[in-house]
Amino acid sequence: MSDARPADASEVIITDVVIVGAGPCGLFAVFELGLLDIRAHLVDILPKVGGQCAELYPEKPIYDIPGFPIVTGQALVDNLIEQIKPFSPTFHLGQMIETVESIGTTEAPRFRVTTDAGTVFDTKTVVIAAGGGSFQPKKPPIPGIEDYESGSVFYAVRKMEQFRDRSILIIGGGDSALDWTLNLQPIAKRVTLMHRRDDFRAAPHSVEQMRALVADGRMDMKLGQVTGLKGENGKLEAAICRGTDNESFEVACDTMLPFFGLTMKLGPIADWGLNLNENLIPVDTEKFETSTPGIFAIGDINSYPGKLKLILSGFHEAALCAQKVHRYVYPEKRLTFQYTTSSTSLQKKLGVA
Repeated sequence: MSDARPADASEVIITDVVIVGAGPCGLFAVFELGLLDIRAHLVDILPKVGGQCAELYPEKPIYDIPGFPIVTGQALVDNLIEQIKPFSPTFHLGQMIETVESIGTTEAPRFRVTTDAGTVFDTKTVVIAAGGGSFQPKKPPIPGIEDYESGSVFYAVRKMEQFRDRSILIIGGGDSALDWTLNLQPIAKRVTLMHRRDDFRAAPHSVEQMRALVADGRMDMKLGQVTGLKGENGKLEAAICRGTDNESFEVACDTMLPFFGLTMKLGPIADWGLNLNENLIPVDTEKFETSTPGIFAIGDINSYPGKLKLILSGFHEAALCAQKVHRYVYPEKRLTFQYTTSSTSLQKKLGVA
């Protein structure tokens, strides 16, 4: 199912659509396109399928996917991969698209797409499902923090078991900080949450749960900022902090998780000639097409009035995007929308008829 091998420079892969990004939205786009007899190749800079859900938050619970009261990031990815198996997509992993050259017309788009590994596509359409581009964690301005990274300081939780029985200091006031505070508290030796003020940007229910744990003495909450770290040979022993009263204090810990958000970098996408607005790609809400006919953008990478950065919104965008892709791929065919529950031909594609 995966093809991460660089293509020979003389070989050109001819396809209907190239999907940029193999996260949840890109994977679901494969499903919607597959229902319309459109096969896809996916390119992702990561070495595995799943995007941020698999790379940064594989064990983080997600609560707003229809039909799943709770599902982890990795479980969602696994289900999406299972869902698209009937359509046999090809993955080109560990590669980044460097250039997208238009070789068609407005009415009949075609593009020559080249990756940094030398893979070349001749495609009728491009669907950008690259999240917000390339994300890097924002690092707190703490002197010498690099000495503790990967051993004591982590910017993501990939395996919760790694943090069992550890004394953890979590810094931040958003959803990530609160979510991991609540999920790691039961297995950690002790969890301390630090935020610069007693006002959180996270979901109110998460904040209530955190305050209840503090009230029961099962975790700690501190107001202030970390100004320095103590410990030798990359092993953290304590964080030096400054409180809201400007007094210094220390928090004993052997692990620190700063959640200061992510910095988005569009990378080569910024050079593809698309209209951009604050590093996002404006699209219409009928078909989620960009300023370039034949190039679409779904998920967190796009922008339009009323946009909600939710996975389920990206799923909706993928469904509507596929309808217009079909017009480019099969201009001579009339597309009649059918429910998967009532169409025998669609059920055969899914192997359930």
